[in-house]
Amino acid sequence: MADSTALWPLIIAVIGGYLLGSVPFGLVLTRMAGLGDVRQIGSGNIGATNVLRTGNKPLALATLILDSGKGAAATLIAGALLGPGAAIAAAGASVLGHLFPVWLGFKGGKGVATGLGVLLALNWQIGLIACAAWLLLALVTRFSSLAALAAFAAAPIACLLLARPGLATPGPAMAGVALFVAVLVFIRHRGNIRRLLDGTEPRIGRKSDKPGR
Repeated sequence: MADSTALWPLIIAVIGGYLLGSVPFGLVLTRMAGLGDVRQIGSGNIGATNVLRTGNKPLALATLILDSGKGAAATLIAGALLGPGAAIAAAGASVLGHLFPVWLGFKGGKGVATGLGVLLALNWQIGLIACAAWLLLALVTRFSSLAALAAFAAAPIACLLLARPGLATPGPAMAGVALFVAVLVFIRHRGNIRRLLDGTEPRIGRKSDKPGR
């Protein structure tokens, strides 16, 4: 029988990663800036893309940095204190926290910035591949949602193609958490996928007055 004490680092990493990931920086920053509840404008989302719809670009950038930073921090702290297996666990849990924060009735963001932060923390090469895919598609199509879907679809494939020994290096373990994050991102973007197919998805920089976009 496996030593049950070996599970405690993973449990601690999951709890810590979830709690850190669930901090709703977009909501906190917009309220501090006197812009009200970001959930009441645009898509109703708490992420940087919706914060940008307030017209405050510095605030949107700050949200992007903090949302990605919390995913990276959860992963790096768990890895440093509890080992590479805990880093993998905290990575997935932090994205879950952002998507389903307990503080907001489990209604959070879409996981893009936090997911990219997680990938960068686990392996900077894979993270840069995902970021490059997002940037390229965003510049070419002006669809933030399509760029996000492409970035997270590319990440697990890149992990397997660049595989080398090590739990938190490109390989099966990291590919697994990258796939897990990708599935979560795709689920949270199901409305965007429908609108992309219908041709009604708003482009970056265009305001949307209908919740869900």
